[in-house]
Amino acid sequence: MGNSEALDKFHRMRERMLEAGGKDRLDAQHEKGKQGARERIAALLDENSFIETQAYIQGRAEEFGLDKKKYPGDGVVTGTGKIGGRQVCLSSQDFTVLGGSLGEKHAERVALAQELALKNGVPFLQINDSGGARIQEGVLSLDGYARIFKNNVWSSGVIPQFSVILGPCAGGAVYSPAITDFVFMVDGVSHMYITGPDVIKAVTGEQISHDELGGARTHCSKSGVAHFRFATEGECFDFIRRLLSYLPANNREMPPISPVSDPPDRETPDLFQVIPEEPRKPYDVRDIISRAFDENSFLEVHREWAENVVVGFAKLAGRTVGIFANNPKVFAGSLDINSSDKGARFIRFCDAFNIPIISLVDVPGYLPGIAQEHGGIIRHGAKILYAIAEATVPKVALILRKSYGGSYIAMSARALGYDRIIALPTAEAAVMGAEGAANIIFRQEITGAPDPGLKRQEKIREFQDQFMNPYVAAGYGFIDEIIDPRWTRVELIRSLEMHSRKKEDRPAKKHGNIPL
Repeated sequence: MGNSEALDKFHRMRERMLEAGGKDRLDAQHEKGKQGARERIAALLDENSFIETQAYIQGRAEEFGLDKKKYPGDGVVTGTGKIGGRQVCLSSQDFTVLGGSLGEKHAERVALAQELALKNGVPFLQINDSGGARIQEGVLSLDGYARIFKNNVWSSGVIPQFSVILGPCAGGAVYSPAITDFVFMVDGVSHMYITGPDVIKAVTGEQISHDELGGARTHCSKSGVAHFRFATEGECFDFIRRLLSYLPANNREMPPISPVSDPPDRETPDLFQVIPEEPRKPYDVRDIISRAFDENSFLEVHREWAENVVVGFAKLAGRTVGIFANNPKVFAGSLDINSSDKGARFIRFCDAFNIPIISLVDVPGYLPGIAQEHGGIIRHGAKILYAIAEATVPKVALILRKSYGGSYIAMSARALGYDRIIALPTAEAAVMGAEGAANIIFRQEITGAPDPGLKRQEKIREFQDQFMNPYVAAGYGFIDEIIDPRWTRVELIRSLEMHSRKKEDRPAKKHGNIPL
């Protein structure tokens, strides 16, 4: 083959690769508010940073009678590029080619990109837009999914893994995102489910729309499968770029330090304006976070699910921290089944990637109720205990108001592994609240009094004065420092600096057995 002929063939192959399923199918994507696979990569990565892998690989479309045309790339685009100047690896499924279905070579491309990320210690991002397994390729497709799942598991805790759902993601395909660290969805565009509405109707007779069954709102607020949702793909990509700037590339690195204009010695004089004097009155813990941490730095995770606990990443003096906080605005901040799962998974991510954990505590206990007990609150609640005890990163607890019973242990107990515990003067650390405790301890005195109601109030105040204050726990050494609220930010920064070189040795083992 002469030079001219070779160059002509190169241009023809290049054109076929770039056109993918063709202009008509790409236009159909645009009409649905969706971008094409390559357009998404261009929108997400730094300009001109993308390097493609296996660009000309071809699947078995002709062999299985799927299409008369061969498609270089087999319905997915993979490679490496940069986000904010830092390397990532990624795959982007192309719905214009055979509906983005996953066949043998399609899966091979994705798996190779995963393995490239793991070898180089960089984050892996997968953009999902696929009709699912390529049925005609049968077990070849299933084997491809298995390889991808295995790579997800091997990468877990080693490199950050993001799943960006920008179209359908159905059947077995949903399990790869479920194994990854964070799932992103877009309203009206993203759908995830094991079986779709038609199958459900045929089997159970239930009728439901695609959005109601597996849309972004459903998975962010009801199932907890997804962590973030957005109005557009562009908003989603902007957030991903920001989130990645908080995280290390892998588990051997520390999170990046950002330049910060918010002074580390800034006081927080209005903190007590957020916490009501009435101990049962709710408030939003996000108002504490916005005052104590670097300005506008909080990135909340799972905002719409299990809202009685707030988790997310923030900056303290430019350093990334993970926040694990009770939110008295919902269920009085009690821990329940879903919030236990939410908190434990977030804590384990932080620990895997060297991100210190700050617990903001205002919790009356685990949520009571028959549904909670029968749903396994014991098993689920134990996940937080396990995650905190397992974590070796610096762990700081700030008791804002209540810290009672088993939830005291989960949120602020030194014996469980918190390195430093500080408290506001409003803090209460006890087995239970004053009313319940007084009714048990002083039962005979109350019932035998001429006016039981008056005696009960007297004993409640007596118990509060003697035991319901932070100085009792501090006297036993369970609280390190009781602070003026205006020094909250300063004390959190100082507490992390104290433990910035923390090292812990643990018993040798293959892995633990968290109560899943």
